[in-house]
Amino acid sequence: MTDLVPDSERHGLISALPRSLRPYASLMRLDRPIGTWLLYWPCAWSLALAGVQGHWALFGWFLLGAFAMRAAGCTYNDIVDKDLDIQVERTRLRPVASGRVSVNAAWALVICLSLLGLVVLLQFGRVAQGVALLSIAPVAAYPFMKRITWWPQAWLGLVFSWGALVGWPAVTGAFGWPPLLLWLGSIFWVIGYDTLYAIQDIEDDALVGVKSSARALGSQVRTGIAICYALAVLGWAGAIWSVRPDWVALLALAPAAAHLGAQAYRADPKDGSAALALFRSNRFTGFLLFLGILAVGLSSAQ
Repeated sequence: MTDLVPDSERHGLISALPRSLRPYASLMRLDRPIGTWLLYWPCAWSLALAGVQGHWALFGWFLLGAFAMRAAGCTYNDIVDKDLDIQVERTRLRPVASGRVSVNAAWALVICLSLLGLVVLLQFGRVAQGVALLSIAPVAAYPFMKRITWWPQAWLGLVFSWGALVGWPAVTGAFGWPPLLLWLGSIFWVIGYDTLYAIQDIEDDALVGVKSSARALGSQVRTGIAICYALAVLGWAGAIWSVRPDWVALLALAPAAAHLGAQAYRADPKDGSAALALFRSNRFTGFLLFLGILAVGLSSAQ
């Protein structure tokens, strides 16, 4: 059984936990917080664009919610994908695929994490709660998209960007064009960075029949990522313009746009390890955009 334990459970944060808890920590991806950050940033952008207006505690609640729902989503994904995961070198040691966690135990973890997400949801107003609940169906459908379409990354963009739709009404109590435009921009951002992530699995995905944007784009992956990132910046620009129609305000996008441009330029469909590093750098992209949008939001709220 020792050879069924991944290195992530032998070193670092997870290794410090009791042995019985380590597989569950792996299910939640506690050793890889990048997913939580990528889920959180659209929420934070939306709160910042709304001007915050004294609701600073919402940043903490959304961060807790992003952690809980990302962990629940990963666990659910592992349940659905257990038969595929065991055929892929990178994922064959995941707890459910390797048999170290039963499907019933994994479902129990999903329920517990979802209850934590419910606690977070109760901190919001009714409009924000309603918008958040609309995400349940597309989230549940996501793991099946890789079996249906060459662009499961687009579906991931819909669900991983959903926080952009929730943050604004959590502050203002109403919906509007700014969060919608922010969401549309974020969708293309997700497609771009998840295409980078998919590069590392191109060969294994081809063997087991899993579809991805990286496989669909092939040698044109750099161009495809660049187009997605350009559309992301365009959507974000529209969101900022809808709040503050001032060309100077759009300069807030410059640092994040430059960072995305550098990612697209360096993307290489034949170098999975470099693509993974570029993917992970998007936590910094999110932070750069957050600072810019926060400056715009606070200045517009005055």
